[in-house]
Amino acid sequence: MELFNSALGKNITFVRPAYFIISGFIGIPNVKYYFVFLCFLYIVSVLANTAVMAVICLAHNLRTPKYIIVFNLAFVDLFGNSALVPKVLDVFLFNHPHIPYNDCLTFLFFCYACLSMQALNLVALSYDRLIAISFPLHYQVKVTHRFMLCVIASFWLFVVTALLILVGLLTRLSFCQSVVIKSHFCDHGQLFRLACNDITPTLVVALLLPVVILWFPLIFILCTYLYIGYALTKVATVQERVKALKTCTAHLSLVAIYFFPILFTFIFGRNIHPNARIINLSLSSVLPPTLNPIIYVLQTQEIKESVRKLLKIRILRK
Repeated sequence: MELFNSALGKNITFVRPAYFIISGFIGIPNVKYYFVFLCFLYIVSVLANTAVMAVICLAHNLRTPKYIIVFNLAFVDLFGNSALVPKVLDVFLFNHPHIPYNDCLTFLFFCYACLSMQALNLVALSYDRLIAISFPLHYQVKVTHRFMLCVIASFWLFVVTALLILVGLLTRLSFCQSVVIKSHFCDHGQLFRLACNDITPTLVVALLLPVVILWFPLIFILCTYLYIGYALTKVATVQERVKALKTCTAHLSLVAIYFFPILFTFIFGRNIHPNARIINLSLSSVLPPTLNPIIYVLQTQEIKESVRKLLKIRILRK
């Protein structure tokens, strides 16, 4: 109680526990089969994203502004799943639910950074498609290597700065009661609600950040495709419209895989069983980074042709 009272007084002493306990999957029946599935998804994610990054580096025809974004997306997917899945398996499959205070904040930072960058990469890809389809004659001028590198760098700078503020505010909270986080990782929403002092600044940031990192990107992408649809109505032939739309199928698939689970959780979250909600949230974190490279390889002709050329060269050398 003395620590609690001092946390509310003028001379603030922040109560920082030695560890937190992650309890998200505890009590879910037959959950070990789900962990095997997560392990499988992680292996596929590592192999697929590494392959996409290698193909982009090796194939000279893929060294374009668009594939700078694709490379960054593959890197973020690989890094994000590597930050999340091994720790989740260690916590629940190998029964190590205790996570030190500093490790929990670091875990939160990297997970949220990668999830945020996934959404912002989709924004960059939608801009690329907008200029390529609606203003094809200006594409080479407006979408350059330097421009795209600046966009990606600015996204990283914004995300890192925002999350440093987020984590910094968490360090100003006192945890003098429960240390049990009812999630599959160090979830920010679950974490700051455990605090026993004023959480107003943290709550404000927690409300603003999803708007900036999730809803603004989604609105921008939807507006982009509305404009693309309008631009395609001016195209003379149906074949040209279909050809233009085919270049967007991979990106639209990535958008659907990323945003639909999040929208589903936000809309129906209160009516979903807590166990089902945790499964859905964990899948929405792990599935997009696993499926993104597979979708791009299967639906993008340039990558498929580059893979064939690289394999052909390798076979001829042997």
